[in-house]
Amino acid sequence: MPMPSTFPRRGTFSDNPDDYAESIRAVCAQRDRWLDYGLKAGPSDRTAAESAVAQLYRRSGYQEPKFAWVPSPAAAAALINARTLAKNASVAARIATVLSDSRHRMDQRIDRRRIEWPRWYFHQNPNVRGDREARVTVATRSPEDAARAGISPDPIIRRTVRNSLHTSLFDGAAAAVRSLAPHPFGSITWYGQQEAHRVAYYDIYRSFGLMTFGREDNELLDVQSALVESTGWWWAFDDIAVMSERPTALHTEPIPDPVHGEVRLHNSSSPAVEFVDGSGVHVLNGTVVPKWVIHDPTVERITVERNVEIRRSAIERMGWDTYLDRAGLRLVDTDDDPGNPGCTLQLFATPAGWGDEGRILLAVNGSRERDGERRRYGLRVPGAFSSAVDAAGWTYGLAGADYGRLLRRT
Repeated sequence: MPMPSTFPRRGTFSDNPDDYAESIRAVCAQRDRWLDYGLKAGPSDRTAAESAVAQLYRRSGYQEPKFAWVPSPAAAAALINARTLAKNASVAARIATVLSDSRHRMDQRIDRRRIEWPRWYFHQNPNVRGDREARVTVATRSPEDAARAGISPDPIIRRTVRNSLHTSLFDGAAAAVRSLAPHPFGSITWYGQQEAHRVAYYDIYRSFGLMTFGREDNELLDVQSALVESTGWWWAFDDIAVMSERPTALHTEPIPDPVHGEVRLHNSSSPAVEFVDGSGVHVLNGTVVPKWVIHDPTVERITVERNVEIRRSAIERMGWDTYLDRAGLRLVDTDDDPGNPGCTLQLFATPAGWGDEGRILLAVNGSRERDGERRRYGLRVPGAFSSAVDAAGWTYGLAGADYGRLLRRT
């Protein structure tokens, strides 16, 4: 059913900036609804999920499958490998093609739209034509501010719905869940809650009256909506569909300074994603980490860890002051931070076990965290640096002297 909207019938937007901004706020509210589905924990609606999957099989020219429900993606991987189901997966390729073709048709309709720019846009921006400034404006301003600046709804919806949800769900939650079942089925496509980033994008166009799609595409969109709303991850094989339950718990936090509602997985005391069978994924500030990073970070483990992001997370978990004291890092240089008045830059030699001759630049974040504190963080810089200010400038693509002229780093 169409959503209440101030978008006019022609599918563009009102000539009143406040009305247009109100419509964009409504779009963001719907995006958040889909984000909630993409991050939902708790039991699946098995009846709705099986009905939707059966429809996809029929539309792809296959008979309805049998269903095997498992408690987690890890359990799904074990089942699929044990039964060698990946050998019979022609239906997976067919379903992927059906859905991809549908998205292509809907994208073509959206791309053919003729946007009518409001008269007030050109009064405010006399030297700007079309979308020339849209990408920068949408990336750096809130959706409502971009609307008031006269930006077309298309780049706003693309950035604040599709791209935002892709960051939160596909790059974030799905990537973490995939670590529980790393490549167990070759190239077999998997589906799940991360598909909300696609479903939401097209659903918002049709529900706000911005675009009409063909009957087949509307029906496929309804099927995908039902799946996102009803279950977790699933895999299609010729005679059977393997269905994973959703997590029992899923923990997130907003990314720093989010403009478009993006979140990332995070839990500092237990797995950020947990399933009923005990499997789970530990994640700190969006980085998937081993259990030891949260419960027992040590200098020895940090030294032999080859993944830079895991190493960074472990040091921050331990605390930089504690790590520097225990690891005995050699201080190369220290200086006031000209880009962050009142704070200090410290340049350290990397430990011998890290396998290179680089340096660690320890700085203080220019902006405050949600608790009001400023986080200390370490950055890898080339070993040629002997000046902390020069190293800080390098991280911004500047010479040390140019960095020294900065008023304040943010």
